[in-house]
Amino acid sequence: MRDPRAEAERWFRQAEYDLRVARHLREGGFHFAACFHAQQAAEKALKACRYAQGERLVLGHSVLRLAEECAEADPRFEDLAQECGRLDLFYVPTRYPNGLPGGTPAEIYTDAEAEVAVRLAQRVLSLVAEVLDLESTGDWRGRP
Repeated sequence: MRDPRAEAERWFRQAEYDLRVARHLREGGFHFAACFHAQQAAEKALKACRYAQGERLVLGHSVLRLAEECAEADPRFEDLAQECGRLDLFYVPTRYPNGLPGGTPAEIYTDAEAEVAVRLAQRVLSLVAEVLDLESTGDWRGRP
């Protein structure tokens, strides 16, 4: 396996890019895609944390489950898990019409939902950056 710290940094860098993409998509009115990329940013940041905690292979896409696993090693993730677990709602239905009872993701998701998704993802990235003492681009900090 790669160096755990280097692997964590690699995953965190991608999480930062995903959050920037989510912001850009939200600003462009692509709320469904912004929600999905916010979920991806949080998922990858939490995977970065798991790698830094020594996990050799981190599988799965649930933000809730990943945050709970992070909390087993660091209690700062306990509150985060329940709140940010809401991002799991944006993994499948934001991409596939059959993930919704009617309409399409592009027609259903709103700016309010994209704002919440981006804010939750930002919270995840902020905590992971703090816990792992990671340098970040800062492009995503302090903006909902």
